[in-house]
Amino acid sequence: MNPDLPPRQPPPNLGLVCITHSQAVRYRTLTLSRYKYLPQGERPRVLENLYRHNLEVLRKALHFCAGKEIRLYRVTSVLFPLSDLADGLGESILETLTAELAGVGRLASQLGIRMVLHPDQYVVLSSDAGAVVENSIRVLEHHAWVFDLFGLPRSPWAAINIHGGKAGKAEQLVRVIGQLAAGVRSRLCLENDERAYGAGEILEVCQRSGVPMIFDAHHHVVKERLGGFDDPSIAELVRLACLTWPDPSWQIVHLSNGRRGPQDSAHHDLVLEVPPSYHTVPWIEVEAKGKEVAIAHLQTYWPGSRVLEPAPAR
Repeated sequence: MNPDLPPRQPPPNLGLVCITHSQAVRYRTLTLSRYKYLPQGERPRVLENLYRHNLEVLRKALHFCAGKEIRLYRVTSVLFPLSDLADGLGESILETLTAELAGVGRLASQLGIRMVLHPDQYVVLSSDAGAVVENSIRVLEHHAWVFDLFGLPRSPWAAINIHGGKAGKAEQLVRVIGQLAAGVRSRLCLENDERAYGAGEILEVCQRSGVPMIFDAHHHVVKERLGGFDDPSIAELVRLACLTWPDPSWQIVHLSNGRRGPQDSAHHDLVLEVPPSYHTVPWIEVEAKGKEVAIAHLQTYWPGSRVLEPAPAR
């Protein structure tokens, strides 16, 4: 350890994304083709068993996070596979499980764990295709309904985070966001990406639409081809993104490192470099491939400087 470095400070609240590197948290799924192959009389039983199983895994995930001092958990967007189908079967089954879902929401609150969600890449509010936009809204409304069943607040505390989607469609994005149902819009957050919407562009959309921005420094470095996390634009974007949150103490940022360097979009197993401006943000979702291993490394070696010490042998 370099004695000239300042003492390390405790890390902010760190977040686990969906599953663990180990087998501790693993959900089951069901493909649409398999679902259609099932006799109609079997479908309710199969879905209910699947949903009950995944709810139990979610409970385990919350306890896992609590045991590891992980205070944020990103719920998988496929927690209840096929529950948003037009046949309504999945939703009707979830309605019979409302007490169980509410119990999971209370458990998260009791354990002090914040639950958030990142819908899949097919949610595109800025698409040229009206059917894609309509389906995206329907998916978001379904996720918001599930969050209501969990008893999660209708605020960005229970963030539902999406990307901007199709490039050059900021006007449409702002317009569609303004028309979203309250359960969605009250939780919606937007994140910058590596291709379509840079941090400055998505910040402007957030400012105009009144939704918070989740800043991802790695995406920003890749898109703008920056040399690393020391670029002054990162600190400024962290500051400006914070201003979009109704409560600054709720601000979320994403953290990952490139596998082969700053501009590599592939995520490293661990986080070995942290933007200096991230040292004081309140909430960080860790998107490293190593999941809880990467979080444990951050908890142990949270930097007084920007470069973390080497990972312990595993």
